[in-house]
Amino acid sequence: MSDDPPEYTLGIEEEYLLVDMQTCALVDVPDALMRDCEAALGKKVSPEFLACQIEVGTGVCANIAEARTDLGHLRRTIADCAAEYGMAPLAVSCHPFADWHSRKHTEKQRYNDLARDLAGVVRRMLISGTHVHVGLPDDDLRIDIMRQMTYFLPHFLALSTSSPFWGGQDTGLNSYRLTIFDNLPRTGLPPDFVSHAEYRRSVDMIINAGLIEDTTKIWWDIRPSARFPTLEARICDVMPIMEHALTIAAMIQSITRMLVELRRRNQRWRIYDRFLIAENRWRAQRYGPREGLLDIGKGALVPMGQLVTELIELLETDAMVLDCLNELRAAQDIVAQGTSAERQRAVYARAQEDGADGDEALREVVRSLISEFRIGL
Repeated sequence: MSDDPPEYTLGIEEEYLLVDMQTCALVDVPDALMRDCEAALGKKVSPEFLACQIEVGTGVCANIAEARTDLGHLRRTIADCAAEYGMAPLAVSCHPFADWHSRKHTEKQRYNDLARDLAGVVRRMLISGTHVHVGLPDDDLRIDIMRQMTYFLPHFLALSTSSPFWGGQDTGLNSYRLTIFDNLPRTGLPPDFVSHAEYRRSVDMIINAGLIEDTTKIWWDIRPSARFPTLEARICDVMPIMEHALTIAAMIQSITRMLVELRRRNQRWRIYDRFLIAENRWRAQRYGPREGLLDIGKGALVPMGQLVTELIELLETDAMVLDCLNELRAAQDIVAQGTSAERQRAVYARAQEDGADGDEALREVVRSLISEFRIGL
């Protein structure tokens, strides 16, 4: 590792679902709309696996302020282009009432190969995610920070949950998306590699055996990026409100710096048993921020509000250096006001109290998601 600290650059990727503004139902992205988006945004926008999805990615951002400007421009442009076709994007991980049986994948060789290789499990992939990249130029540093960062993945998930409904039903989970995604191979918590060489030995074995062509087919909750010198956190649901996505990005960036600074002082975050981290992952998936997570050091269940407060105190210096302290502190607002999953349930309940049937109440949820997409743009 170089004596110079990393710059901790940021990149944020989001996947959006496209809906008809009148019916609130999913629609496939018209070729003309995709051309409009590409003309306006270039390589920062692309089709996704499903034909009803659009993916965007910011450029390399020096700080959270640049990320806000870039992501805001991407969201605003996608929304404006879609509106020309009577459509709107949703920044949410599951559409509340769509039927996955009726969706088709994008006609592209990579996606045709995925459909062939993954068979039935990929057909249900009517889900979207958020990926946050933090620049770390050293291979071994990325693996070391990945080992330690794994502890915090359930915290990110709990604060980002946005997928309580599936196929018109309340699943009882705050992130149903993960139940779908975890059916794919090479997902979930990453293995506990102790070096980049160990990581390469494992992934090169399945690449050289012809099982996958490269590490883009490894979809752990956190991974060394296959394309960039970054560590890529992939566990989060998509968040309808952009500021919430920026808060999670600020938290990931600050934790990364905290862990690197520990390493520079010959210290580290304790490496905890994956079994215990997986229990927290499940609690975040099931309850979001409402029922607390296991503080593994204390061996006790702790409310999410307390965990977030302690985390902000721990990261305050790092967030100040990175100029994202306000965004980090906003994690308390997410706990207090609720995640998207909770807001969606509240909208559904209010609509029914006002006399709407189940179908109309679900459409009201979609309308609220359309509105939230533009908040802060």
